[in-house]
Amino acid sequence: MEHEARQQGPDAEHTRPEGVDDATVAALGKLSEVLEVVEQARGFLYGFHRLTGKADLALGEAVDALREAGHTERADEIERDLIGRNVLEGRWTFQLVEEFDDGYYDAFKAAEKSARDELAGGRRHLFEAEMKEDRRTPGRRHHEAVPPAP
Repeated sequence: MEHEARQQGPDAEHTRPEGVDDATVAALGKLSEVLEVVEQARGFLYGFHRLTGKADLALGEAVDALREAGHTERADEIERDLIGRNVLEGRWTFQLVEEFDDGYYDAFKAAEKSARDELAGGRRHLFEAEMKEDRRTPGRRHHEAVPPAP
């Protein structure tokens, strides 16, 4: 019986607090949406970091292959100029990732959380939770409001 009642709508942490208006829910939803874009950009940055590292290691293998093929001078030149080279002045990609995380990313996450805490009691994804309620078919399988109780 309790589970059936829970399926009639979102759980408490996804229910709009009393006094929070539509405009605030929409604005917080937009802020959350933008944070998701920043999260995706962060993922691309980490992907760039990983790919650049893999390229540097693979370049070492290519240099070894050039040496084995008798092209020592060319291998030495590539090794000297490219292996271990900074991708930006003074920085490897791990330094880019750290600077992004500690600066822009942390500030963005803190601003989004602070706005949620102040304006909606810290509740996340209210806009999406209300959209789910509007779009789902209550009582229909695979349209449940919340996951089944364990």
